[in-house]
Amino acid sequence: MDGMTATKTMRVILAQPRGFCAGVERAIDIVERALQKFGPPIYVRHEIVHNRHVVEDLRARGAVFVDELDEVPEGAWTVFSAHGVARKVVQAAADRTLPVIDATCPLVAKVHAEGRRYAGQGREIVLIGHAGHAEVEGTIGQIDGTVHLVQTVADAEKLEVDAKSKLAYITQTTLSVDDTRHIIAALKKRFPAIVGPDVKDICYATQNRQEAVHQLAGQVELILVVGSKNSSNSNRLREIGAELGHPAYLIDDASALRAEWFEGISIVGLTAGASAPEVLVQGVIEGLKQFGQVKVELLAGTPEDVKFKLPAEVASI
Repeated sequence: MDGMTATKTMRVILAQPRGFCAGVERAIDIVERALQKFGPPIYVRHEIVHNRHVVEDLRARGAVFVDELDEVPEGAWTVFSAHGVARKVVQAAADRTLPVIDATCPLVAKVHAEGRRYAGQGREIVLIGHAGHAEVEGTIGQIDGTVHLVQTVADAEKLEVDAKSKLAYITQTTLSVDDTRHIIAALKKRFPAIVGPDVKDICYATQNRQEAVHQLAGQVELILVVGSKNSSNSNRLREIGAELGHPAYLIDDASALRAEWFEGISIVGLTAGASAPEVLVQGVIEGLKQFGQVKVELLAGTPEDVKFKLPAEVASI
């Protein structure tokens, strides 16, 4: 076993909170209820959440994931993903009278509302986020007026706007709080009159999971993050672990574990992105047993009891 023996004991400290957030639970619940109430197929625009296992499970049960609405047959039930959609997508569905269930996370919808409010004040919007991410594309498409996308401090420092422009910033919900804080500071330095939500307005689940990784980092030698490669919040968790000086790996599931990672390692921190189901975390714990005995401990963390209301279309099941 590459120098490792079965007598080795590894402490595995589980982050808390980890895994599904309320917005993800709601989105998956919406698709499951729609399948139950209306029968398959249920069409979903883009991945309902960014997790390969979740998407494959729903696909096996009759969900059909499409890139654009023109792939949806006439009259078919259609779900918008948790990341939100542009207004033109909403309008396109209305033009075709498609029956739609909107699974946009309420916290993403809050960012949309903030952006529209600032635009209504005559402000140009600076959106802090990742180009091409589904949430960012949906947010840009929800706001009438000019939206500047800023991804880094360097982007903020070279942003070009008309000297007379009034500005406001909003943020993608799944970014690193630390990264966002630095970008906001750079924007405020260049544009002292810019307005925007406090950094604490970033998604509660993103913050809680990042704070848990900070806590883990003080107690472990290596960090594993369960999540898909296209999950923004999962990538941020891995990056934070690495920034805090530990080997940190983003893995889809237990099949990605590598024996060489654990040579000389006796304390492992384990967490999961907001779209990763707990069954995958438990699978990783089982997978770690191939490298020795595993003793699981739970990190003291922030309890979460947030629940979001379901849309009327599926609330009555």
